[in-house]
Amino acid sequence: MQVILAQPRGFCAGVVRAIKIVERALEIYGTPVYVLHEIVHNRQVIEYLKQSGTLFIKALSEASTDAVTIFSAHGVSTAVIKEAEKRKLRVIDATCPLVTKVHLQAQQFSREGFEVIIVGHPGHPEVEGTRGWVEGPVYVLSRKDEVKRLKVRNPNRLAYVTQTTLSFDDTREVITALKRQWYNIQGPELSNICYATQSRQNAVRQLAKDIDLLLVVGARNSSNSNRLREVGEQSDLTAYLIEDMDDLNSAWFSEKTRVGLTAGTSAPESMVQKVLERICTYGASTVSEMEGKPETIHFRLPDSLESLRG
Repeated sequence: MQVILAQPRGFCAGVVRAIKIVERALEIYGTPVYVLHEIVHNRQVIEYLKQSGTLFIKALSEASTDAVTIFSAHGVSTAVIKEAEKRKLRVIDATCPLVTKVHLQAQQFSREGFEVIIVGHPGHPEVEGTRGWVEGPVYVLSRKDEVKRLKVRNPNRLAYVTQTTLSFDDTREVITALKRQWYNIQGPELSNICYATQSRQNAVRQLAKDIDLLLVVGARNSSNSNRLREVGEQSDLTAYLIEDMDDLNSAWFSEKTRVGLTAGTSAPESMVQKVLERICTYGASTVSEMEGKPETIHFRLPDSLESLRG
């Protein structure tokens, strides 16, 4: 059995930044530090931060007045920001800068009088956050067959933005359908798709030429991890999304299986290595890493964490 590790895989700059923000806040302010929703979609990361003293909440009403409260990497609506101000919470925004870019694009389109279409998955935290930056009519769709069924008020004043963690190919199809339906619709090409989402999907497409089975390490509610599994399936591979080594099934493997192993942007490398260790017990004889250019993108921490001391 052969195992090939995808390159790149795992943590992206936005996730690294979000985790560092929580760690730094705990260092400066001590406990309690509240985080609204999951800082990133990964159970192992959440448990690590809980053990460090982080309190995860589902609503701002659960945070004590004047408490340090962190917004997750997925971003929040303007209504949540205003509520935090009203409650006088000391907010630290861990929203990924690439998501913030989409928020501002959506807000600008809305202020210019456009109805806004968000290409993304309804209910996903990032999409719900983006919706909250649109002051006028807003619609959410994720498939090209939804375009023709969409009823808008003014077809001459339409714009779109996209969720950052979508499949590159699927998003292209939706944008093409939007432009076919409304030739004068405004919006970016595919620039809103996160660089890390793109590079990990590209790596899976390249890896698919040399493997029989794809394993994606990531949370079941992680959009980009699910998209990696779908990219594998689109390449005619058997593909599984696993949260940890206990999700592995020995029946998936044989002595001739060529296994590809990758990870979503919220999955730590330590989890990938534990999965790899378990696969080796099933008879993997060689482990290699595909050629790939290392990612060098880094995002700064908020100025408040550098200048303020509890």
